[in-house]
Amino acid sequence: MAEKPQLLSLTDAAKDRVRHLMNKDSEAGRAIRVGIKTVGCSGLSYQVEFTSEPDPSDEVVVVGDMRIYVDRKATLFIIGSEMDYVEEKLRSGFVFNNPNEIARCGCGESFQV
Repeated sequence: MAEKPQLLSLTDAAKDRVRHLMNKDSEAGRAIRVGIKTVGCSGLSYQVEFTSEPDPSDEVVVVGDMRIYVDRKATLFIIGSEMDYVEEKLRSGFVFNNPNEIARCGCGESFQV
């Protein structure tokens, strides 16, 4: 029987950044929620937000001492993805290394699977 792929993993940089943001603002929430929304020229974009409670249909991913809620509608689009945090000269933020992506728009805002 084939092993089920992990829904979402986090790099050490992403874990550190999530912890930093949660500790910085106690009002931010106790977990993060990952989803997708329809935007841009390629169609889909990642959405990361703080939340206190999962939606009833969310998938729960436990990473160390953190809980990550994944919108059920996003699971087929992001299964096997790795969430990272990058800091560059002109921008910083969470990025996703998604093995399901087949195209990404030129500006990097959206993707296709």
